[in-house]
Amino acid sequence: MILYGSYTSPFVRHCRIALLSANIDFELVDTDYASSSEKSPAKKVPFLQDGDLTLSDSSSILLHIKQKSGQAGFVDVVDFDLYTLANTALDSEINLFILGNSGVTPENNDYMLRQKNRVNACLEELNTIISSTDITDHKYSDGQLRLACLLAWGVFRNRFSLEEFSALNEFLSTINTWELFDATSPDKTS
Repeated sequence: MILYGSYTSPFVRHCRIALLSANIDFELVDTDYASSSEKSPAKKVPFLQDGDLTLSDSSSILLHIKQKSGQAGFVDVVDFDLYTLANTALDSEINLFILGNSGVTPENNDYMLRQKNRVNACLEELNTIISSTDITDHKYSDGQLRLACLLAWGVFRNRFSLEEFSALNEFLSTINTWELFDATSPDKTS
């Protein structure tokens, strides 16, 4: 099994955690944003090759890993909604990051301002959701893992601060102590 993606991608990180959790052997081929457009059918990372099967989105990759390892998928619709809300914030923040590098910012583009406002609204809601979540023994759902990948990436890239989101800040501090989350940190390249 070959997973293509970058060590810093939050989507790739979630897939790496799932593969490690399932004890599935895989090779990570470091693929940057530019070269993914040549190799990936969706022109993005991650994408996965497992024999003749090619999957082009982190969600389908996660489902494949779950099915391959006999694990259950999302625990319920609430967890799936947490996953999609974190995904929405990630997609918007990555748009802000990539387009901002080209000079398109919320200050000079209404669409980008909408993306920035979307991220802030998502973070507020995610803070409310996670404040009423009890997590014990580092047992994380897919929604919680996607949220953690969002938060860690946002902090790593200095995209946002968690100072005003105490529940999210505490959640990230806690998951950072989990062995698999630590092992997949962008600071670690293998």
